[in-house]
Amino acid sequence: MIPSIRQTSPVQALYLAFINALRDNGFRGDLSPDYANRTVLATDNSIYQVLPQGVIYPRDTADLVKVVKLSQVQRFRDIVLSPRGGGTGTNGQSLTDGLVVDTSKYMNQILEINVEERWVRVQCGVVKDQLNAAIKPYGLFFAPELSTSNRATIGGMINTDASGQGSCRYGKTRDHVLELRTVLLDGAEWTSSPVADNELEVIAQRQDRVGQVHRLLDSIQRDHADLIAAKFPKLNRCLTGYDLAHIRDEEGRFNLNNILCGSEGTLGFITEAKLNLLMTPKFSALVNVNYRDFNAALRDAAELMKANPTSIETVDSKVLNLAMNDIVWHSVSEFFPPSASGEKIQGINLVEYTANDEDELRADIKKLTDQLDQSGLDNDLGRMGYSLAWGNDAVNKIWGMRKKAVGLLGNVEGEIRPVPFVEDTAVPPENLADFIFEFRKLLDDHQLTYGMFGHVDAGVLHVRPALDMKDPEQEKLVRKITDEVVALTQKYNGLMWGEHGKGVRSEYAPQFFGELYPQLQRIKAEFDPYNQLNPGKIATPTEKIELLKIDGVTTRGQEDRKIPVHVWNAYSEGMHCNGNGLCYNWNPNDAMCPSWKGTRERIHSPKGRASLMREWLKQMSERGVNPVAESAALKRSSFLLTLPARIKNTWQKKQGDYDFSHEVHESMVGCLACKSCAGQCPIKVDVPEFRSKFLELYYGRYLRPLKDYFIGGLEFMIPTLARVPWLYNAMMKPRFMQSLLAKVVGMVDSPLLTGILLDDAIQKLGIRYASLENIAQLNAAEKAKAVIVVQDAFTSYFETPFVIDALTLLQKLGYVPLLAPFKPNGKPLQVHGFLKAFAKAADTNATMLNGLASSGIPLIGLEPAMTLAYRSEYKKILGANAPKVQLIQEWLAGQQETLRAQAQQFGTGDYALLAHCTEKTNAVSSIKDWQQVFAALNQTLKVIETGCCGMAGTYGHEAINVDTSKKIYQLSWADVVNNPANKDRLTATGYSCRSQAKRIDNVKLPHPLQVLLAQVKQ
Repeated sequence: MIPSIRQTSPVQALYLAFINALRDNGFRGDLSPDYANRTVLATDNSIYQVLPQGVIYPRDTADLVKVVKLSQVQRFRDIVLSPRGGGTGTNGQSLTDGLVVDTSKYMNQILEINVEERWVRVQCGVVKDQLNAAIKPYGLFFAPELSTSNRATIGGMINTDASGQGSCRYGKTRDHVLELRTVLLDGAEWTSSPVADNELEVIAQRQDRVGQVHRLLDSIQRDHADLIAAKFPKLNRCLTGYDLAHIRDEEGRFNLNNILCGSEGTLGFITEAKLNLLMTPKFSALVNVNYRDFNAALRDAAELMKANPTSIETVDSKVLNLAMNDIVWHSVSEFFPPSASGEKIQGINLVEYTANDEDELRADIKKLTDQLDQSGLDNDLGRMGYSLAWGNDAVNKIWGMRKKAVGLLGNVEGEIRPVPFVEDTAVPPENLADFIFEFRKLLDDHQLTYGMFGHVDAGVLHVRPALDMKDPEQEKLVRKITDEVVALTQKYNGLMWGEHGKGVRSEYAPQFFGELYPQLQRIKAEFDPYNQLNPGKIATPTEKIELLKIDGVTTRGQEDRKIPVHVWNAYSEGMHCNGNGLCYNWNPNDAMCPSWKGTRERIHSPKGRASLMREWLKQMSERGVNPVAESAALKRSSFLLTLPARIKNTWQKKQGDYDFSHEVHESMVGCLACKSCAGQCPIKVDVPEFRSKFLELYYGRYLRPLKDYFIGGLEFMIPTLARVPWLYNAMMKPRFMQSLLAKVVGMVDSPLLTGILLDDAIQKLGIRYASLENIAQLNAAEKAKAVIVVQDAFTSYFETPFVIDALTLLQKLGYVPLLAPFKPNGKPLQVHGFLKAFAKAADTNATMLNGLASSGIPLIGLEPAMTLAYRSEYKKILGANAPKVQLIQEWLAGQQETLRAQAQQFGTGDYALLAHCTEKTNAVSSIKDWQQVFAALNQTLKVIETGCCGMAGTYGHEAINVDTSKKIYQLSWADVVNNPANKDRLTATGYSCRSQAKRIDNVKLPHPLQVLLAQVKQ
């Protein structure tokens, strides 16, 4: 619902009137003037934070035509419009205090693929990796390669004229643009492509905006050709945006696309693009050259370029060490062995070769390795040796690590963190080492730490100085350092903006363009006479209007410093999000982030939730509310004492009283609590952790839904209910009861009790409960083979046969399993914000488990999410007292000798594993552990890459989440589960995953332990 205009300021009233008029004119997309959407889109990957007046999501080009035509009405000529794609910009390109026009939500279709002619036509919201996945079967790909390729949109790439790895071979985005369809501010839709002079004459005769811009650009090119040639640097990464040097292309044709590419949405709305495609090289390899000095790596790059590689990327020791402590290292560690001398590697050059012929590739590699072998460990060159990575799979893993370097730089301890503001300078490659030497001295003189990586073949290096932007004194260094770096790049005949566009840094455009800058202003004025399109960037339409200043735009640090330090620290799990946007990952077969993928709502992403959390804490602090004290008070108060206030507040909420907390709540309850963000985010943003803290406080003011009490209390009630399963199942199974539960409690498709009591089952197996008394009765041989299986409510009561199978398999492997007495784990309580109750449950459970562990017998868990809670949620509240419980595959993988000795009793089999999200993102190596266990017992196990199943504990059983849960399942799991080739091969580790497959597709997926048990010879 759009708020009343009478409740707003004049500026807000104007924008709300514009939004209402759009709706009345038949705008088909989404209109979002709500504070949550505005907050989430107030940041990108830069240091800035600018709150827009609203966000709109057009469905198609027709919607965009409605937007621009309405903006030209006299009443709305002060309306500011800023296009936005993936929001990965590092310079505030898509930030605005006007209206964000986000084309990524709906305009993301691949429209046409022409394999024969090797081109594709796409909408601007298509993500680069999405495009490459679609054309991969044809042996094609779209260059260049970006570190943000899994969330960067084609429209964003065009608007920043993006380049990246391999640009010396493949060029920039504009080198692959064949046609652009653009909506101009007068409502004209124009498809631009290179045109010969006779075609240009015809176009220039038009009396509309299209004709005007063609006449102007042609005259600028003719009148200023010599000055343009002298002024524009001859670099691989030449000036982006309004590129006067390429108004005419290499063949002499007039090409409007070279002006539009890199224009950052300041000239029009690009809606579609026809793109040139390249043949994918069949073979690739990397030579990873190590150095004892980073400057040596930079200097050596020029020498390595003589070997004519496809690309050379460099990484310094800081980035490398961050990668070693990240989830990504598990996939690449084999390619970076420690040096033989034990010296620390200070830099690496990743030298890539590609070819369509394997012999040709090997010959190219041999030339370089022969050169390296002849020089040996040359102290003058600083080389320490090299390693090889052969094949596309190996190479892609290393490039995946390199891509993640951008985000990894933000993953450091403390408040001083590397930030982007001078990070993509470009100089001639032969000048790079000297340039960086001075650059590093500049930063060293300011006593700053920094990380470096980049494209040394193109003379581009990413440098991120570490600052605490919440400190006003450190924030001042942004201006000082930027001015110094600008002077340094000019000294070395380089550019301030080599790759990531200008954005707020456009302030330096007049300094770089010099006497040509007025020509840029003429172009801006012709396209955008009222300065409505992303104003303040690249150029202004008149001298009276200034460009934005790097220290004149609100920064995130300025907003964040309003949050008291003790509050900031208490909610640290979400405070350091730097906006890198990895959680916007397009890939449906990647675990992060299921709620984003299922809704395409940015408020339902880790980045969005972190933004909302910071804003919520800021507002609380501004109103004198201390959330840390509030949380402590809630833990001391009684339920009944706070009930009247919660009833009153909830009634007022239903009457329409506004509270920003409600918008934050909507975002938080949409989280699946799968913890993929905690495992995959380079900054380790942990949404489930700060979500639980928010829910605790929110429900301290408002009434909880009944489902929360049902979910939170089930672990405590289930042992009793299990003794009368007919009663529980009678309440859950009938359709009329399911309908009633959905309406009253908010739960659907609740699982049924098996009716099997573990007490009886383990007695038949001769297995005892774990107790110090029972353990004392074991002889030495039995104790050496003993293992304690820790129960969880899901498998013990809703999947009892699996627990019995697991215990049986352990016996057949020669172990003596003991079953820990059941006690509530408490994770459902933590997920839903019952933090006081969770702390009590965790303490009780930990006391028992630690007591059992004192016997020296290992503890293992069967259900991944519940087991991993012991090393995350438990550890956060209990510290060193958190019990050490291994995943069962982690323990079995360490029993290789025993497993191989028992292998003769197993037949052979070939299986495929569907791993639980929490397990594969927070215990990465444990997935390989399953493969080792299977291999030791004569089985093969392939890991199938999938996203989330959509169940995530009880999420999929909550009525408000059912539709999203099923949509998430369809994105990834449905095709795998229903693929005939996978029949009888699939196995799943997660209870919730198995439940979802059974619920939606009526497919019963066995646990890996059940698969192994079935292979035991009778």
